[in-house]
Amino acid sequence: MKGLIFDIKEFALHDGGGIRDTVFFKGCPLRCVWCHNPEGLSRERELYIRKARCTNCGLCRTPCNHPDCAPFGRCLHICPQNLISVAGQEWECDALAEHLLRHKAIFDETGGGVTLSGGEPLLQADFCEALLLRLSGKVHVAIETSGYASEEHFWKVISKCDLVMMDLKLASPTAHKEFTGVNNDPILQNAKRLQKSGKEHLFRIPRIPSITDTEENLRALAEIAGESPVELLSYNTMAAAKYPNVGREFSRRIGKTGFEGDPTKFFQNAVCRK
Repeated sequence: MKGLIFDIKEFALHDGGGIRDTVFFKGCPLRCVWCHNPEGLSRERELYIRKARCTNCGLCRTPCNHPDCAPFGRCLHICPQNLISVAGQEWECDALAEHLLRHKAIFDETGGGVTLSGGEPLLQADFCEALLLRLSGKVHVAIETSGYASEEHFWKVISKCDLVMMDLKLASPTAHKEFTGVNNDPILQNAKRLQKSGKEHLFRIPRIPSITDTEENLRALAEIAGESPVELLSYNTMAAAKYPNVGREFSRRIGKTGFEGDPTKFFQNAVCRK
């Protein structure tokens, strides 16, 4: 079985406890206007060109005979500054598990492990399940997910994780559809299932100025979160620079200011992280 991965971040510190390897799955059903991983949105492999340093010399358009270049109409190897790569690599399940388990000693020593992220890992639920079956019991495994999936796919994957980190973005169905492109009912239903499961979990709320980071939305999300632990995440202002690299345009709808008070006061169990 093969899965499509666009990055593996080794020695990560903020994707669960300890030192971890974070696996970024390609493809996402959401289109959040603030997304900080635009190279993870498409379900297909795609060119990633670091536009800011490109001199438009045209060498990459020179015809070549490299088999790996043929699908993209560009030579991936000729750029003098090595600015061209492909976002998305196919991995066999066994090979990926073996690659991740190389760092087992570090994970064990630091209380770390492996985290599945994206994109949206649940979009490749069968591959996630197969990978987790090879990792579970050997290392701590966690997932970062939007929760947007069928009940079957959601439970198939999270039931094999030690920790589930799930986003809560917008409580209003109308606002959620407007700013993420999808209805939030599947997410809210899966959030309830997660809370009832007894599985260790953490809800994460991205604080997007004037969109998610409003008093009305924070109060509503606090009602949904209840007694569950919550992490409030600061907006990543560096996201916009990555969009031209995959031929996308960054949204200009994000405001400049958000909630100015202490957002943790709305929640029973919340912390802020920059």
